Amino acid sequence: MKAKEIRAMSSEERRKKLKELRNELMEEYGRSSMGGSPPSPGRIKHIRRMIARLLTIMREEREIE
Repeated sequence: MKAKEIRAMSSEERRKKLKELRNELMEEYGRSSMGGSPPSPGRIKHIRRMIARLLTIMREEREIE
């Protein structure tokens, strides 16, 4: 997801997406902590970057403080 797509979302959609990504990240961390290898090794890094993009744009638009 690119910043342009995130900016096109409504405030509620961004919050929903952020919650989904955080849940997905927790699942990935859980899989890796149990010794299982994740299906996609770069997935955790990708999810973390998407969360950071969302938070950055939300802060820019003063949705969160």
